[in-house]
Amino acid sequence: MLKTVVGLVTVLFVAGSAYAQEATHARLSPDELKALTEARIAATKDVLKLTPEQTRFWPPVENAIRARAEARHHRIERLRHLAEQVREGRFDPVEIMRVRAETLSERGAALKQIADAWQPLSQALNPDQKQRLRLAAMYVLHEVRGAVERRRMEMMESEEDDVE
Repeated sequence: MLKTVVGLVTVLFVAGSAYAQEATHARLSPDELKALTEARIAATKDVLKLTPEQTRFWPPVENAIRARAEARHHRIERLRHLAEQVREGRFDPVEIMRVRAETLSERGAALKQIADAWQPLSQALNPDQKQRLRLAAMYVLHEVRGAVERRRMEMMESEEDDVE
C-alpha cells in the first residue's frame, strides 16, 4: 500500500509540474512539446496501472491525448501570430473574432474526441483506479491554476513596468 501511495505521489508531482512548466514556459519547441506529451501519457498510464484486459482500451486514449496536444500547439502558434499583429498595430478586429470562434470550435471538438476515447476505458476501470485518476486530475488542475495565476501576475508586473 505504501509503495502505491509513494508511486502515485511521484507521478502526480511529475504530471503536475509538467503542466505548470508548460503554462509558465509558453515557448516550447516541437520536440519539447512532444516529450512533455509523452511524459504525461506515461504518467497517466502509470497512475492507472492497467490490467492486461484494460490495455486494449488504451491506444485511443493515447492518440486523443497526442492529437489534443498537437491541436493546442497549433492554437498557441496562431494566437502568437495574432498577438504579434496587435503589438505592431496591424490587426483586424473581425479577424480576431473569427480566429477566436474557430479556436473555441476546435477546442470543443478536441475535448469531445478525448472524452469519447476515455469512455470505454473509464467504464473498465475498477474503483481504485478511478480514485487514482480523480486524484491525479485534481492535482494537475491545481498545478495548472497556480501556473496560470503566476503567469497572470508576471504579465501584470510587466505591464506596470512598461507604464513606469
